[in-house]
Amino acid sequence: MVMLDVLSNALMSIKNAESRGDRQVIIWPSSKLIGNVLRVMQRYGYVGEFEYVYDGRGGKYVVQLLGKINDISAIKPRFHVKVNELQKWEEKYLPARQVGILILSTSKGVISHLEARENRVGGILVAYVY
Repeated sequence: MVMLDVLSNALMSIKNAESRGDRQVIIWPSSKLIGNVLRVMQRYGYVGEFEYVYDGRGGKYVVQLLGKINDISAIKPRFHVKVNELQKWEEKYLPARQVGILILSTSKGVISHLEARENRVGGILVAYVY
């Protein structure tokens, strides 16, 4: 079976590497969305440094893992969420209050549900991590 969702593919690679205890993972193929999701995860301390390596065929990300991820996944289908509905989606995808983050694609860029609430913007749910 071929997975066509590059974000889902990337997050599965991270999850599998974390469960093996690897210190780093190479994500290929890459996309801007993956880079933005990695940036949000780095801001909340789920992954360490990462760098984009151009290899002539779409490039790849080399990500340093910190061993702090229990579960990570892309959310499919990608639901449209209003800012006042965030609580409902937190309860659905996250294990407990103030544990983990939902990652949304908004008009303000790719941000966590906490930043979305702060900026009063809704968006499209793309992933969760805790």
